[in-house]
Amino acid sequence: MRRPATTTPPSRRIQGRRDPDSTRRSLLEAAIAEFSEKGLAGARVDEIAARAGVNKQLVYHHFGTKEDLYAAALEEVYAAIRTQEQALRLSQLPPLEAMERLVGFSFDYLAKHPEFVAILNDENQHGARHVRESPRLMAMHSPLVDLLGETLARGAAEGLFRNDLDPVDVYISIAGITYFYFSNNHTLSAIFGARLGSKAAVARRRRHTIDFVLSALRPQSSPPKGSLSTS
Repeated sequence: MRRPATTTPPSRRIQGRRDPDSTRRSLLEAAIAEFSEKGLAGARVDEIAARAGVNKQLVYHHFGTKEDLYAAALEEVYAAIRTQEQALRLSQLPPLEAMERLVGFSFDYLAKHPEFVAILNDENQHGARHVRESPRLMAMHSPLVDLLGETLARGAAEGLFRNDLDPVDVYISIAGITYFYFSNNHTLSAIFGARLGSKAAVARRRRHTIDFVLSALRPQSSPPKGSLSTS
């Protein structure tokens, strides 16, 4: 009598084929998905392991605690956007084109990566504790700020941009304009009775955002009518 063939559980088959780097990558991807949906408080290590198709003990082996895994996931989502920002090669473009590309990229990235918005929302609920405790995260922003400052300086030298712009202020303004639209899209749609998540609405908002930022960067020959004079 033939014995029935045994079936190896999917998770065990996957684990047998994976190397440590592949397992770590799968766990990070699963953690990002879980944390973006449920936040640090609601996420469960069991669910993260199940998403990755591995044994729960491998989570602790590779990352330690759930908090450690959350910090690693946070670093990962930040690293992804910073890597792509560097690939824009802003220093090789004329200043106006460089800024248009940066603003357009910032908008498009958030449109394509709701998990980034969700995890950042959750980290703000925790007072940015994990960001402050991560030397890697703290170091990620310096190259971008330096590159933005260099682009603004080139634009000012050519008379295209104001000469009093601080790169950190400009970065926060770009991030605020783009981030708010996606982080609050549902409430904004409800309040204004509009489908702000539709393809047409997103495209219209993208164009407005780029034009708005570029207009703010341009030098003003005289104060706008009705503005208060400081003299």
